[in-house]
Amino acid sequence: MRSSRIAPHSHIRGLGLDANGLVVADMAGFVGQDMAREACGVVVSLIKSRRFSGRALLLAGAPGTGKTALALAISQELGPKVPFCPMVGSEVYSAEVKKTEVLAEMFRRAIGIRIKETKEVYEGELTELTPSEAENPLSGYGKTISHVVIALKTVKGTKQLRLDPSIYEAIMKEKIVVGDVVYIEANTGAVKRVGRSDAYASSFDLESETYVPLPKGDVHKRKELVQDVTLGDLDNANARPQGGQDIMSVMSHLVKSQRTEVTEKLRREVDRVVKGYVDQGVAEIVPGVVFIDEVHMLDIECFTYLNILLESPMAPTVVLATNRGTSLVRGTTDIVSAHGVPVDLLDRCLIVKTESYTREQVAKVVELRATVEGLSLGDGVLDRLSAEGARRSLRYSLQLLTPASILATLQGRKHITLEDVGEMNELFLDAKASAEAMA
Repeated sequence: MRSSRIAPHSHIRGLGLDANGLVVADMAGFVGQDMAREACGVVVSLIKSRRFSGRALLLAGAPGTGKTALALAISQELGPKVPFCPMVGSEVYSAEVKKTEVLAEMFRRAIGIRIKETKEVYEGELTELTPSEAENPLSGYGKTISHVVIALKTVKGTKQLRLDPSIYEAIMKEKIVVGDVVYIEANTGAVKRVGRSDAYASSFDLESETYVPLPKGDVHKRKELVQDVTLGDLDNANARPQGGQDIMSVMSHLVKSQRTEVTEKLRREVDRVVKGYVDQGVAEIVPGVVFIDEVHMLDIECFTYLNILLESPMAPTVVLATNRGTSLVRGTTDIVSAHGVPVDLLDRCLIVKTESYTREQVAKVVELRATVEGLSLGDGVLDRLSAEGARRSLRYSLQLLTPASILATLQGRKHITLEDVGEMNELFLDAKASAEAMA
């Protein structure tokens, strides 16, 4: 049996809202936080309608109240096509690049670009491949390929094409033979081998060949290709010259493993090219989400730079999370503000508060995690763990599950008993008990 790693938020599959944006109890793996989930649902609707770019959402609450789970639920609701870039506030303190550069990179990676391109292509099974030779004008003894005649077959019909000799070279390079399904771009002459026609499929149990069905429609057709990239991808592609193909160039590329900063001039040039594509209708901007956890770890320089990034024309949605109340803004000696965030940035934020879990909600979360991890709870274990979660913390009660199950397995039991939980409770302290013991 194959085992997979279970992350702390593996059970979160979305915000758990109905079509009207109202909370459905214990749906999509989310328990409690009804008001916060409905507020995040409104933000998701704004992001999908592209009316939340350049704004920020601040999730504020005590540790273990589901702030990171809400951010992950937002990403699940947005789907895989919208860029979601998570980071922790302390990531900006890098020895290789500036703090502001780390933030700029994260923002650029959260701006998606959907490029739509319509191409004229020839597609079908290759039924004929006949190169025509002619006398080489540069030499009286050799011959050269003047053109190549190919025939492509689809379900709808067959078409014969007379192609340039350079395309014949591409066909030879791809090792294409009669019976292969090929794809030829009319504008560029690029040739791609899709696979072997399934008409040639044999009865072997193991084969290295990939068989594909005969293409439908006409041989000559127009195809719309969609490619998703980010501004960060374009920045990196233009910032790193490939160099030569010799061994010294390869070795120097391996040695230079440190991160390099992208210049502002290059970013402006990339923005100009992208804007041109958008104006032509070839591409569209897909603003994503930047999630900064423990935002109070940023200093005053980062907060100032965040204000500038939020005001830029191509800014993503920013989701911030913090567990601090009124505290000193990092990097200053006299500025005290709510959540450790300067007032000018707080003014740009919609603030959502997360509530502490009740005993009943802790019990539901523990039961849900036990199901996800494949654990069986004995009589009274759920009540004991929910009581520990309400008295100490939800995370502490969840952390007792796995070691208690290991102890039960060692004792030859399939169920976790009260004795297993009690022994784990004696072995492992929670944060409050540890602080009292050290005082």
